[in-house]
Amino acid sequence: MNENRIHKAFQIGVLLKGAHAVLECAGGIGLALVSTNSISAFVNHFTQEELIENPGDFIATHMLAFAQNFNVETKHFYAFYLLSHGLVKIALVICLLKGKLWSYPVSLVVLGLFIAYQLYRFSYTHGPGLIILTMLDIVVMMLVWREYRLVRSHLPTN
Repeated sequence: MNENRIHKAFQIGVLLKGAHAVLECAGGIGLALVSTNSISAFVNHFTQEELIENPGDFIATHMLAFAQNFNVETKHFYAFYLLSHGLVKIALVICLLKGKLWSYPVSLVVLGLFIAYQLYRFSYTHGPGLIILTMLDIVVMMLVWREYRLVRSHLPTN
């Protein structure tokens, strides 16, 4: 793969991570602003018809159970997690796109920590979304590593 294609793939991957980070921040802020009662009411309204039609509907029953067990502490944790996770990634995306040399290894470490946490969470939840996020993070890590090697190879040697 030539350098131009690697750089374009790197930019696309980093921009996708940036878009995901913005969504995480928006989700964290939204979650912080919405009451747990509103979340329960929304899920009840959303699942009500489906549960009348099919009381054993897998998705609707799990959504309802999640909403009923969703308390203020859980809400605060997820709001903080989404917002902090998103802000860290936005900062790294900006630095990577500006070509800050230090941001490449820092991004690799941070993405590695996110992957480790996602796999840890997956061991408890078995959520397929965590595997998809982890695969995307691995692809972005590979692109960051390749781009870092290219940037370093173009630096003047002392």
